[in-house]
Amino acid sequence: MPLNYLTPEELAAMRSDYKMHTFDEEDAGADPLMLFDRWFNEARKADIKEPNATALATVSAGGLPSSRIILIKAFNERGLAFYTNLGSRKAVELEDTGRAALCFHWKELERQVRVEGTVERVSDDEAEAYFKSRPFDSKIGAWASKQSDVVAGGREELEKRFDALKKQYENHDVPKPPFWGGYRVVPHAWEFWQGRTGRMHDRFRYVLQDGTWRRSRLSP
Repeated sequence: MPLNYLTPEELAAMRSDYKMHTFDEEDAGADPLMLFDRWFNEARKADIKEPNATALATVSAGGLPSSRIILIKAFNERGLAFYTNLGSRKAVELEDTGRAALCFHWKELERQVRVEGTVERVSDDEAEAYFKSRPFDSKIGAWASKQSDVVAGGREELEKRFDALKKQYENHDVPKPPFWGGYRVVPHAWEFWQGRTGRMHDRFRYVLQDGTWRRSRLSP
């Protein structure tokens, strides 16, 4: 089947003019977490599917970057937490460098939030509590998937492993796998972007300096 390449002119014509919201210094305030909480709840009220979806960027010990979409499962003064297989590529890179970046994109509100920070492991108690809240099939999936490993037997191998574990734990509590846990991104910088008409977007960056958040307006 031939590829349907778009011409440079067709790609150049793909544009939107953002007119939904304004965003100034008073709106931004002094506390980036409070602003994020407000924007996050506005995304929820706008019926955006999975507003907690974010791009997680990591880098290997050798400097090779990678990114993927994950779901944030908690955020508060300590940071933003998510869960994963501790043998996955993202986990290995987080352990290697101790740093990560997040990017939320709520296109329905013409907004983007970026987070940069250090990474720490979520406590076993927190991971245990969250794992218990997961649906049964998701718990089984955590056991069945050797995340990021090559699957030599194709999809059938995964399905057999999943079905066997599902039968094993039928009518039983599914324990948290020892290779499954969570990480928390502890921000040292936040950036909030609001689309505006004529590409004159509003951008505010917060950087933590001596325990205080310093806010700056950035050019779009």
